[in-house]
Amino acid sequence: MSMLTPPGMGGKKFRVTGDRYPRMRPRRRRGRLVFLLVAAVTVLSLIGYGTLQLIDVFSGDDDGGRAPRAQSGARPDQDCAPPARDTRTNEPSAPPEPAAITVNVYNATDRTGLAQETADALAERGFTIGKVENAPRELDGQVTSPGLLLGATAAEESGALSVLATQLDGAENGEPLALEEGADPATVVDLVIGDGFTELTAADEAQRRLDGLASPAADASAPAC
Repeated sequence: MSMLTPPGMGGKKFRVTGDRYPRMRPRRRRGRLVFLLVAAVTVLSLIGYGTLQLIDVFSGDDDGGRAPRAQSGARPDQDCAPPARDTRTNEPSAPPEPAAITVNVYNATDRTGLAQETADALAERGFTIGKVENAPRELDGQVTSPGLLLGATAAEESGALSVLATQLDGAENGEPLALEEGADPATVVDLVIGDGFTELTAADEAQRRLDGLASPAADASAPAC
């Protein structure tokens, strides 16, 4: 009898019979699967949000550093400038007559004599002409639209910019240049002729627009740009 045989066993040999053995149940993985599912949904949401942000960034308009206050995509018969208002009553008021507006004409293109030709045409339509010369260095060759209208806030509020805008389709508004000492900011505006310029608005159409501006009621009902 072996020394390893428990007492009382008589040296008999025993063996395990049957085909059933105790087995360990595998650990439940439900919690792990839920975690992975939540993580996957979170990642997909972040990817979708990032994609929308990229689409928004690349589909936005590039203002090129000098953001115009009025876009050139408006219809030819629609004036984008806000109506002039009486500062005392805040009611729409008639804009100044062309003769009361001094226009400085600058040529930002490489076409010689364009500023003088345009100034002469505006003079025939009743505007008072100031400077006629090449555009300042910072604007020379930088204006791709038909023209850039520059004026102080007072010129916008008085309606002087709106009056000049009736003379040129596709013109944009920009930051004003420095005014000369003693100049009235409400009636002095600058027209910088750009590469997109071909000609002024037809005289009869420009006059029709001026007549519309002269009627505060009609101007107040005009759609905003």
